[in-house]
Amino acid sequence: MKRLYSNFYKNLFLTSRLFAGLGGVVLLFLLSFFFPWLGIIPVIAFWVFIALILIDIWVLYRLKNGIFAKRVAPERLSNGDDNEIGLYVESYYPFTVNLNIIDEIPHQFQKRDVNFHTGLTPRQHKLINYIIRPTKRGEYSFGDIRVYAASALGLVNRRYNFEQLEVLPVYPSFLQLRRYELMAISNRLNEMGIKKIRRLGNSMEFEQIKNYVAGDDYRTVNWKATARQGALMVNNYTEEKSQHVYCIIDKSRAMKMPFDGLSLLDYAINASLVLSSVALIKEDKAGLITISDKKGAVIPADRRPTQLNKIMEVLYKEKTRFMETNMELVYTTVRNTLKQRSLVVFFTNFESLSALERQLPYLKRIAKFHLLVMVFFENTSLKELSEQGATDVEGIYIKTIAEKFIYEKRLIVKELARHGIQSILTAPQNLTVNTINRYLELKAKQKI
Repeated sequence: MKRLYSNFYKNLFLTSRLFAGLGGVVLLFLLSFFFPWLGIIPVIAFWVFIALILIDIWVLYRLKNGIFAKRVAPERLSNGDDNEIGLYVESYYPFTVNLNIIDEIPHQFQKRDVNFHTGLTPRQHKLINYIIRPTKRGEYSFGDIRVYAASALGLVNRRYNFEQLEVLPVYPSFLQLRRYELMAISNRLNEMGIKKIRRLGNSMEFEQIKNYVAGDDYRTVNWKATARQGALMVNNYTEEKSQHVYCIIDKSRAMKMPFDGLSLLDYAINASLVLSSVALIKEDKAGLITISDKKGAVIPADRRPTQLNKIMEVLYKEKTRFMETNMELVYTTVRNTLKQRSLVVFFTNFESLSALERQLPYLKRIAKFHLLVMVFFENTSLKELSEQGATDVEGIYIKTIAEKFIYEKRLIVKELARHGIQSILTAPQNLTVNTINRYLELKAKQKI
């Protein structure tokens, strides 16, 4: 009884084609009142229609399991990137069926229209792919897959429910990380927008003598080896290695601001992950500190193969807090953790010059011992407002205020430079590229 209730009440749906057919039969009965010559035609049409409905139900229910479906998803999702999810469907019916497939995706996406229409010939299977883009880290719960099957008659639909409950974690952007890793390994970072930076000096550690290739520094030509070989030879020096590169991520309310669905904290997390990866590939040591009003995670710099996974696991759990950053705590943490001169990339955000002035004494003290690079963000909405034309007094007022804030950000850069602190003022979408560019530039200039 329970099975009958489930099959023929809960999972049997009438289609618009059935209601259209019923409407046609009713119309025939009405016309038979005005046109007696129609005779028993409406009655015949009614019973034929009933027979078609019963045939349609029989062909759909003659197999216990006519359709199979499952979700093909990765073990984890990448935050801020397009992630591909697959729906595998297979038909066991001996005739062509039309399917309407609904996948219950996590509520965080706020989408109720993830359904796909497709047709399957007898014994055919198909993989349907679609893209989702999470914008918050954490756990995402997927629900069931519901498949509505219809025969060629299309008068009723049979619904199949497949329990596909699963929880997928959303990690910081590891897809972006892989792209940059591959580019860094094959020395093709310039294809991602990374500038090729000329090395201004050489380390003192000699590596080998090699043939000259275009782009080598003429100052490294080894004239004795050139005379012996009859071809231009140059000395090759190894790069400075095992330098400490620390990313400090501010988790205060200043990093809560959203841009394109992601918060500034998420952009900082994605950029610091890629920077740590590139630093490890360049044989430097990568470390991490997260902080707000309280000390967060501290990972000492290291270059073991497990270091990147350790950083990713920590970043996965980080969330913004509602308090301001305790700069005194930042300074004491840096002094206690960093035991040698290091490159310190501090991801934070300043909206005004006065906000910087409050923190400047601590930044100057950090810059005395380490190479400090402050990373903060352009407000792209204000930039758009300043570029719009003003047609009335209110428009002029808004444009002026927007330009004032943009000008203040430029003043912050100048103020930091005046105290010997490097800075990166960037739009959130260009953060990763600009941060890696600056790291490679500083490394090429041997400033670390």
